[in-house]
Amino acid sequence: MSKLAATFRLIRAGWIMTREGVISALPAEGLSGLPAFGHRVAGLLARRRARTARRSERMSRAINKLGPSYVKLGQFLATRPDVVGTEVADDLALLQDQLDFFPMEASVKAIEGSLGRTVGDLYVSLGEPIAAASIAQVHPAYIRTDGEDRKVAVKVVRPGVRQRFNNDLESFFMVAQWQERYVPATRRLRPIEVTRTLAQTTRIEMDLRLEAAALSEIGENTKDDPGFRVPTVDWERTGRDVLTLEWIDGIKMSDIDGLRAAGHNLVGLAETLIQSFLRHTLRDGFFHADMHPGNMFVDDRGHIVAVDFGITGRLGKKERRFLAEILYGFITRDYVRVAEVHFEAGYVPHHHDVASFAQAIRAIGEPIHGQPAETISMAKLLTLLFEVTELFDMETRPELVMLQKTMVVVEGVSRSLDPHFNMWKASEPVVGDWIRRNLGPQGILADAREGVGAMLHLARQAPELVARADRLFKEMDRMAEQGFRFDDETAKAIGKAEARHTRSGRVALWVIAICLIIITYALLF
Repeated sequence: MSKLAATFRLIRAGWIMTREGVISALPAEGLSGLPAFGHRVAGLLARRRARTARRSERMSRAINKLGPSYVKLGQFLATRPDVVGTEVADDLALLQDQLDFFPMEASVKAIEGSLGRTVGDLYVSLGEPIAAASIAQVHPAYIRTDGEDRKVAVKVVRPGVRQRFNNDLESFFMVAQWQERYVPATRRLRPIEVTRTLAQTTRIEMDLRLEAAALSEIGENTKDDPGFRVPTVDWERTGRDVLTLEWIDGIKMSDIDGLRAAGHNLVGLAETLIQSFLRHTLRDGFFHADMHPGNMFVDDRGHIVAVDFGITGRLGKKERRFLAEILYGFITRDYVRVAEVHFEAGYVPHHHDVASFAQAIRAIGEPIHGQPAETISMAKLLTLLFEVTELFDMETRPELVMLQKTMVVVEGVSRSLDPHFNMWKASEPVVGDWIRRNLGPQGILADAREGVGAMLHLARQAPELVARADRLFKEMDRMAEQGFRFDDETAKAIGKAEARHTRSGRVALWVIAICLIIITYALLF
């Protein structure tokens, strides 16, 4: 029944996207046969007003009709140009995550249910909502601390959004499974894994305690950084369905005229923004992955304040090192090293030739070196790099794609503040310092210390590992001499199963039983 319901939900979604002209607006190059015929039919079924609208407008209307789950899906796919293509991703990035407010009574119920206290006990006052998105809405409120009233922002999860998302998620998985089964060319993109990532990130976003934890972690990481900060969290008034944090009075970074009128240094803000993002990425390995202008303010001190940490990205130390080496290799025109890093990281399968891949990398790097520095886009470089690696069967790396998309957005904001923005000059103090610390003598010593620590940890575990290995070998010898043994219940269960299934089914059950025994022995011994 659940699959049938998911199928009907997909049919409804397809009909809405057809009527709003989304299907007919998608690229049709390369389509032939039945898909091309379907594309033409979709154009005929689209509403008249939809046929003249821009693709981004069509998508916005359709996705908002489909509800919060599809809004979140659209926002997520906007960060995955490798999956939907650069043009569609750019259109999805324009989606306005603005839904209708839900009733004040529902917010009060959610707050009191999550925190176990009355709203009157928690807040001096709780105002009407001022912004509503797919997952939650925001209320202004006042709390009393040290005898003074202080303004805060209260974010409350939308009622029923979890159940609605879980229902729609089943449909998303169904589409991903069909795609992997019937469109072999897209298996490299791992659509099922992409859907799992969507499910995980959205579930995290719907638990506001985790967003509070992200705010707290980035707040600690950036406490000494110049010109950048995040709001403080009020943990006493934060739970799964409610997040209370510092109220930010400032000018949105999308309001260029407002920033200029307030006397802020736009060139300095552009430099601070890109340097802050690179510090978070390279130094901390933890970055805000939704840094569009609406999520960033400039306060009266000229500091950039980032909000809405529902979507974040992480890079391990190894990934950060590979990223730095790739960027440094382009700067120094060492294309062979850039290619080698891709193979060392496992990004490109080893059956490909390093020299051929280096040749493809050179095709990206050489045109860049003939341009003025202020026209070279690091984000564009990464985009071209991912396009080339597609030719060499590089599988999708979600963490790198999210980084690339965020870098596109951040660099775009910086260029909107300063049209002559020099990406390389602005990023050199951060990237150069990181490379000197981590790829130079200091980094080698740090790696050596980590290696020694790992060896000592392994040495401490040696007696236990030897004992477990000895027990495992003894059990293997015993099984070789006496064969497998089952208890009575297991034998009866297998006998009943054999009576119910065909010969091939009986063979499968025996294989499963043997695998279970091997796994059990491995876990216990």
